[in-house]
Amino acid sequence: MTWLLALILLPLAGALVVAGLRSNDRLATLAALAVSTAELALIVPFWLAYDPAGERIQQASSMEWIPTFGIHISFGTDGISLIMIAVIALLVPIIIGTLNSTGKLPEGRSAGGFLSLVLVQEALTIAVFAATDVFLFYVLFEIMLIPMYFLIGGYGGANRQYAAVKFFLYSFLGGLIMLASAIGAYSLASDELGQGTFDWATLVEVVRDAPASTQIWLFLGFFLAFAIKAPLVPFHTWLPDAAGQAPIGVTVLLVGVLDKVGTFGFLRYCLPMFPEASERLAPLVLVLAVAGVIYGSVLAAGQQDMKRFVAYVSIAHFGFIALGIFAFTPQSVVGSATYMLNHSLATGMLIIVVGIIAARGGSTRISDYGGMAKVTPILGGMLLIAGLSTLSLPGTNSFISEFLVLLGSFETRPVYAIIATVGMVLAAAYVLWLYQRIMTGPVRGDALIGAGGGPGTAVAPEAGAKKAIRDLSVKEIAVLAPLVVLIVGLGFYPKPVLDTVTPSVEATLTAVQER
Repeated sequence: MTWLLALILLPLAGALVVAGLRSNDRLATLAALAVSTAELALIVPFWLAYDPAGERIQQASSMEWIPTFGIHISFGTDGISLIMIAVIALLVPIIIGTLNSTGKLPEGRSAGGFLSLVLVQEALTIAVFAATDVFLFYVLFEIMLIPMYFLIGGYGGANRQYAAVKFFLYSFLGGLIMLASAIGAYSLASDELGQGTFDWATLVEVVRDAPASTQIWLFLGFFLAFAIKAPLVPFHTWLPDAAGQAPIGVTVLLVGVLDKVGTFGFLRYCLPMFPEASERLAPLVLVLAVAGVIYGSVLAAGQQDMKRFVAYVSIAHFGFIALGIFAFTPQSVVGSATYMLNHSLATGMLIIVVGIIAARGGSTRISDYGGMAKVTPILGGMLLIAGLSTLSLPGTNSFISEFLVLLGSFETRPVYAIIATVGMVLAAAYVLWLYQRIMTGPVRGDALIGAGGGPGTAVAPEAGAKKAIRDLSVKEIAVLAPLVVLIVGLGFYPKPVLDTVTPSVEATLTAVQER
């Protein structure tokens, strides 16, 4: 068994164990944390076994599934999927470790049920990034919606059912359209080779030589599914609702990991399989990308809810990622690939910190807070670190990614790069605005000021009594510490990630250029 199969099967086995502990929340949480920590430990040899100078797809394994149609259960990884698998393995134990700090589960819901679904989601998402059979990828693309649907619909906020259904229908419809294009690619292979196949490497060689008109139609099927998942404007409307209603840990998975399947799909499927269509339709995609940057930034600045704020920030960032991919330069595409990782780290930490703030204050409304840094200085520092990474401050992990995207895009698409640069200015404005309203000034807001005093509180003469809001505990600091280390460490030394993704990016661009 390869390391990759172990990474897929371990969370599934852990989910069965955790599901059996639903009557004991504490034991279920400890079991889930142990499984996810073991998963993270497996990433170390998995990463070390990957050779950037070796074959494009490594740790490959395959077995027949439906031989009549040439369908296999095939997995493998390249540098881009490797970093995404690694970030999933990192975020899940952090989500579990902060579960009690980011809010209570709905009445009658057990931690065992919730965490078993989280582990299933982890396994399926890793499998999606690792699939090398196009039909298997489609099946996993659709199946991974199921645990997320139940996580949002069963454990979310007041409008969770509406948000869960909207999320499911958008993604499911996109997947069905992708399936039609996959069947079209299968038919092309059947005509060309005399036998149909869904093997990714074979389809790349066959479909890339198809007529431009055929490529365009097939490209659009894949692109629409990935644009919904990413999400690009105007296919984004499900995300603010889903992110706003989902529990904090689920929002981390949704925005930090699941959405990356869309941008990963652009790199793995759209560009190498449909190179001519990708180039012809690039102007359309670039318009959507920069529209997303500006639209997401403007709406983020106008949000009153912290969770919806993060959703619109992510929409803006996905615009940057799409811009870099469809600018077709080595710098821009490497920037986009690393942006996928760095966005997961920055946004994951931002969502968790927002969740802790909301759990402490009992509200996600920004206007219910003010001067919180005076009460919780360490929590304020964590919000500042996450915010600075989100706005891509030099010295944080996101800076190199955004810089490479804009530098590479300016070479071939200067107008789009200049427009996107406005998004950088807006990012500084909306992130600092969020921090200023929540953390600076006098202590104020309904979340921090109560009607009367109590044990351990201090009276604020102008507005009643301050609520007893505690700062981060040692345990919470320890759980968030890996994200802080990576945000700062990759900000000053991004070489390990750049070296890992660059060969895969070069192979993708070579496929486009050799059409």
